[in-house]
Amino acid sequence: MDLRDNLMLKGAFKLARDCAGVTPDDVVAVVCDYESFEVANQVAKSCLALGACTNMVVFEPTKSHGEPPPEMVGAAMEKATAAFLVTTKSMSHTPAVRAARAAGCRIITMPEVYPHMLIHGAIEADFPERAKVAAKVKALLTRAKTARIVCEENGTDISFVLEGRDGRAVDGIARTPGSFAAPPNIESCIAPVEEKTNGVYVVSASIAGVGAVSEPVRLKIENGVIVSIEGGKDAELLKEILDRPQNPNCYRIGEFGIGLNPCAIPCGSLLEDEAPLGTVHIAAGNNASNFPGGQNSAPVHIDMIAKGATVYIDDVVLLRDGVFQDDVLD
Repeated sequence: MDLRDNLMLKGAFKLARDCAGVTPDDVVAVVCDYESFEVANQVAKSCLALGACTNMVVFEPTKSHGEPPPEMVGAAMEKATAAFLVTTKSMSHTPAVRAARAAGCRIITMPEVYPHMLIHGAIEADFPERAKVAAKVKALLTRAKTARIVCEENGTDISFVLEGRDGRAVDGIARTPGSFAAPPNIESCIAPVEEKTNGVYVVSASIAGVGAVSEPVRLKIENGVIVSIEGGKDAELLKEILDRPQNPNCYRIGEFGIGLNPCAIPCGSLLEDEAPLGTVHIAAGNNASNFPGGQNSAPVHIDMIAKGATVYIDDVVLLRDGVFQDDVLD
C-alpha cells in the first residue's frame, strides 16, 4: 500500500468511524459503480477494519443525479444497518433511499467523491463541532417565514416562502437508525413552499452534473418554476439535464441551502462545491424524498451553487456578501 492509499484510507476510516459510527454489530452495504470503485474500496476496507459485516454492490453508473438505482441496490440497502452510497451520480433523493431509511438503515451518501477528497479539503472539518452550527441554522430556517438571496453584483434577487416547513441539518453525521448524512458536505437547508419562489438567481460557482461554471448562469423563476436559463454552454448543459427525464417537475425549485464547512475547497464535485462556508445553493427537482414537507416528486435533484451573496432570513441578515453575521447565531 503506497502513501496515497494510506492517506485515502485514513479519510475513509474517519467517515466510517466518526460520521457513520460503524461497529461490529453493523451490516454495511457499500454501493458504488465502476467509476467510483477506488473510493468505495477504501470505505469498504475501513468498515471491515471496524469489524462490520461489509458487502459491496457494484452497478452501472446512472445518467443523472436523482435517477433511481436498480431494484437490487435498493433491496441491499434495506437489509443493511448502514449504507455508503459512493456513486458517480447522487442517489440521495430517490425512493430507494427513502425506503431504506424507513427500514432503519442509516444513509451516508457520497456522490462524486474523488480520491483526493479523502485526503484534504472538506474531509478535514471537525464534524461534531460543525454539527452544532448546522443545528442553529436549521432552527433559524424552521422558525422563518421567508428568505431572500441578493447579489447586486450579478443581479440575483430571489425570494422564498418557508412558513410551515422544517429545516434540515445535513451535518455529515449519521449514527442513528434511519438518519442521513452527506460527508464531507455540511449544510443546513429547507424545502421552500413550491409555488411561492420568485425572482432571479445567478449560479456563480457550480452546478451538479456540470461542475464549475465557466460563466454565470442566470435563472428566472416564476411561481416556483424555472422559466428561463441563460449563460452559454453551461446553461445549455443544465437544460439538457432538466429536459432529459421529460418531466416538468424537474424545473420546479425544491431546495434552498447554505454551506457550512470551513475546510471545503471547490473542485467540481457536488459534495465539496455545495459545502464551503458562506455559499448558498438552490436545487431544481425532487424534494419529496428527504425534505420535511417537500411536495415535489421528480427523477432528478440538481443543486446550483452561488458565492458572495447576501441572505435575509425574514428581515435579519444571516450572510452579507458571503460572510456570516456571527451575532445572528449567538
